[in-house]
Amino acid sequence: MIVITAPTGNIGSHLLSLLLDSERARARDEEVRVVVRDPARLPDSVRDRVEVVTGSHGDAVVVDRAFEGADAVFWLVPPDGSLTPEAAYCGFTRPAAKALAAHGVGHVVGVSALGRGTPVAHRAGLVTASLAMDDLIAGTGVAHRALAAPSFFENLLEEVDTIRGAGVFTDAVDAGLKTPRVAVADLAAVAADLLLDRSWSGHGSVPVLGPEDLSPDDLARIMTRRLGRPVRYARQSLDELHRDLLGFRLDPAFAQGVVDMKRAKNEGLDAGVTRTPATGSPTTFDQWCARTLGPAVLAAGTPR
Repeated sequence: MIVITAPTGNIGSHLLSLLLDSERARARDEEVRVVVRDPARLPDSVRDRVEVVTGSHGDAVVVDRAFEGADAVFWLVPPDGSLTPEAAYCGFTRPAAKALAAHGVGHVVGVSALGRGTPVAHRAGLVTASLAMDDLIAGTGVAHRALAAPSFFENLLEEVDTIRGAGVFTDAVDAGLKTPRVAVADLAAVAADLLLDRSWSGHGSVPVLGPEDLSPDDLARIMTRRLGRPVRYARQSLDELHRDLLGFRLDPAFAQGVVDMKRAKNEGLDAGVTRTPATGSPTTFDQWCARTLGPAVLAAGTPR
């Protein structure tokens, strides 16, 4: 039995499809259980093939029910900007950690971040909180793998309107800073392999770095070519970012955590792991633009 949290999100939905279509899973009659607040958000084709536990996976009663009889769990915390970073990550995860131990779950694959072991890891805001969450899970004694991810290509989907309307996307990192970036589908594929294998033990990080390091200027160049329209990068200052986040009514500590994470990325947070065949992943940014961003930009301009 594999339990999937956040099955309707970007990563979870990819993972769920991979598991349900896996020949390995079918060959051994692997059962899949999902924890979801609103089962109606699951596609009909999926809902009939999984066991559904309704509720939040931050709720002690829900995870106690969801982890009963489970062999493996996919753990993803949806960051809640109304909370402090510690509450959003470790606070949310503590009920699950107790349930993992109580039900003797053997394996957990979680989504985390790059940065462990770097000089800035202790002052990286949300990433520091995420690494503490990894330690909390590992402390239960379960076999644990934290998928150490850089920034996702999919973050750009939040800027589809400005890319289409003004040819601009923003971030708070140096325009020329080359860092790893990854498609969520690649992260889900690594998670699926780990959840179906389960021959591993102990705890550790599994970096998923994408095929190449790219700067914001590189992204702009590739988007310009792929979308057939000029796209440029506009860097936002950390002070501007902080003011914007507070304007969205985020918890002040959470807003500061985002700022600290961006500052740490500028100072080498994502540069602590070397890309190898084992840590790289296949989807290029150009491929992702063709498959995902391009259609989204076109759809945003389609009259309704």
